[in-house]
Amino acid sequence: MMIKYTLRHLEVFLAVAREQSISRAAEQLCMSQSAVSAALQEFENRYDMLLFDRSAKRLRLNSLGATIRAKAEQLLSNAQDFDSELRQHEELEPLKVGASLTIANYLASEYLADYLHRHPRSEVEVAAANSPEIARKVLNFEIDVGLIEAEMHHNDLAQTPWRKDKMVVFSRPDHPLSTKRQLTDKDILNCQWILREPGTAHRKTFDEAMHGLLVDLDIRLQLPQNEAIKNAVKAGLGIGCLSQLAVADDLERGSLVELTLKKRPMNRLFYIVTHKHAASSRAVERWMNLCKDHCN
Repeated sequence: MMIKYTLRHLEVFLAVAREQSISRAAEQLCMSQSAVSAALQEFENRYDMLLFDRSAKRLRLNSLGATIRAKAEQLLSNAQDFDSELRQHEELEPLKVGASLTIANYLASEYLADYLHRHPRSEVEVAAANSPEIARKVLNFEIDVGLIEAEMHHNDLAQTPWRKDKMVVFSRPDHPLSTKRQLTDKDILNCQWILREPGTAHRKTFDEAMHGLLVDLDIRLQLPQNEAIKNAVKAGLGIGCLSQLAVADDLERGSLVELTLKKRPMNRLFYIVTHKHAASSRAVERWMNLCKDHCN
């Protein structure tokens, strides 16, 4: 059976019953007087009844109106309570975020703290892995949203450019090339390199920047962690290349120094990735908006 009344009908009826005036009820509801009159009349017409005794100056509840007023108040109160429960459920919607290792180590904590400050009742889980693994987790619906360091090509991935990043080459302060203004291709080929493992976003950007030299590079170590690469460089095993996020503190302290390459820029973009066919989620939307806010 179709219900003939709406919550708006109840709100208008109760406001007019309290104020005994169309104009005052309209002011309370932030509606025009004509809209209040029309809603009240529609409510009465749908049930072929009159709820008020009308005079030139005011409206007064009649016996029928007085009878249904308490039930209308209870119905509206229940509806408001139900709306509040739904909003709490929306706020409590869990969120699973995946972040590449660099983003997880140097950005995610700040973002997570801000998100929980804005939505303190939320449950958020953060998983860290390399960018291809984060993309795989998104595709397998293991996480809701991923933050990665390179664009991944897959028909089911929705990818949004997020923020700029730059990779830098670095060495120990006493490395023979540390005082050179720019490294030439000959310098690059004479170095021993300590890099992230193949397949990672770091390595993809590095390999693209080294076009024409890649097959002749002396790659001494390939390591899965940024800290391991920095420690190997500090130990004098070679020179490294990582995101500026990963080495910013070390460069500021002087424990590492940046080396400039001649005409081989390593600028890149970070991306936010979601599954194109995942159910819509307010939690994901809020997280993405927060990430974008931090870039403005």
